[in-house]
Amino acid sequence: MYTYTSNVNPSLDGTFGTSALHQFLTRDAQSTLTPNATQRTTLIVAGCYILIIGILWHIPILSWIIYPFKLLTVGFHEMSHAFMGLLTCAHIHSIELDPDEGGATRMSGGIPYLTLPAGYLGSSLIGAALIACGFDTNASKIASIVLAVFFLFTLWWSRRDWLTWVLILGMSGLIVLFWFVAGGVALRYFVLFIGVMSCLYCLWDIIDDTISRKVNSSDAAQFAKICGCCPSQVWGVLWLFISLAFFIAGVLVGLVAFKESAEQQKEDSSVFLPVPGSSGAVSLTTTGSGVVSLIVAAVIGLLGVPI
Repeated sequence: MYTYTSNVNPSLDGTFGTSALHQFLTRDAQSTLTPNATQRTTLIVAGCYILIIGILWHIPILSWIIYPFKLLTVGFHEMSHAFMGLLTCAHIHSIELDPDEGGATRMSGGIPYLTLPAGYLGSSLIGAALIACGFDTNASKIASIVLAVFFLFTLWWSRRDWLTWVLILGMSGLIVLFWFVAGGVALRYFVLFIGVMSCLYCLWDIIDDTISRKVNSSDAAQFAKICGCCPSQVWGVLWLFISLAFFIAGVLVGLVAFKESAEQQKEDSSVFLPVPGSSGAVSLTTTGSGVVSLIVAAVIGLLGVPI
């Protein structure tokens, strides 16, 4: 129980700025948003990611290192279009990724006022969620499972697109690999990297496609046509601010929600979806095998192989 005693006499000054409630809320917010040692490390790593991505982005040869992650963000973009289409009763025909970091989602029906902005805003929201989960090992495991579900849907919609299959299977392999390293700690930093990359790419994509230059085939240009009230640059600026707000919110949520130290996270991770063969994995062997079997069956079904 927390007890607060105010030295301010309400009868002398009744303003909110000097009230006990204001001082309590201020103190609580400060303590909640102040990072602990583990969170400071996470913030430093995220800052290093931003610096490294910015450097690699502008070096022609080294930019190939982050090329797969650029394509993954494009996949998030197209996947967001598709899921918003599903929510608005559209029929999704296909998802395609282009080697030149482009993509297309073909659908019929739906509500264009929602499906068009869903690409940019959805991919930035996914990135923000991954950043928040990157502050905690168990949250990163859950995020990886959710990503696996999204990947399965995307594979179904892109059955004839080999690039999407190579990308998703490769990323899935990396997720499984990092799950086994240091009890899931490597997975946490990998999820954090994907989140940072997704948010940065989304911000850059909005600026490049809708603000610095007008691309007539961009989502913002199509959105401006159906709205008719504002040019595409206006919608681009609006989406840019929303995406930036998602980025900041992802960091703040991570700071507020995951206050466990590295030692506490390690202990919790040892009993929550642990690495097979570890001490905490014995009781979950059957469950883990069942999950793997379901995933394998789903992939076989996508390939159309009879079982």
